[in-house]
Amino acid sequence: MMVRSGNPAARLGTLISAVVLILFGAGGAGWPQSRPPSLGLQEQGPQAAPPPSTPASSASPASDENPGLINEMGKLFDKLPSILPPIKSPSETMNDLSRLTKPSTMVSGRVVCPVSSNGAPDCKQAADQLCQGKGYKEGKSLNADSAEKCSAKVLIPGRQRKADDCRTDTFVTSALCQN
Repeated sequence: MMVRSGNPAARLGTLISAVVLILFGAGGAGWPQSRPPSLGLQEQGPQAAPPPSTPASSASPASDENPGLINEMGKLFDKLPSILPPIKSPSETMNDLSRLTKPSTMVSGRVVCPVSSNGAPDCKQAADQLCQGKGYKEGKSLNADSAEKCSAKVLIPGRQRKADDCRTDTFVTSALCQN
């Protein structure tokens, strides 16, 4: 069956289902692993002798394991409960989330961002000013705007515009405020 869904969750579910079917459908018996085909080429030199087999009476339980992919995936699934965190109830999850979040409100306005020592606008300070003007403690900038502000000298006809005649001001227009 081929899934042609654009939904990644559906693809993941299909993949997990296929892996589970392979794991449990094989009944613990893995496919024998063989050497890849040589594609018509023959190896030069002596071939290695097979490793000596141990008698059945001295065989340990670990030597009975099949070292294939299916066996290794089974070992991984056996280790999963110890790796994953314990599952919490919905009420415990909500309590954890409510401790992490602070009540916040989005406000709108227009406060200019002061220029910092490196020449970049400091919009954190402007967001704090915007929020404090609305009665909150601090804020984070959500939206900013910039505009070019020029002196009246620019309007004189025939005058050449100089580099220091205009500057770009940045404004915080909306912020997320917290108490």
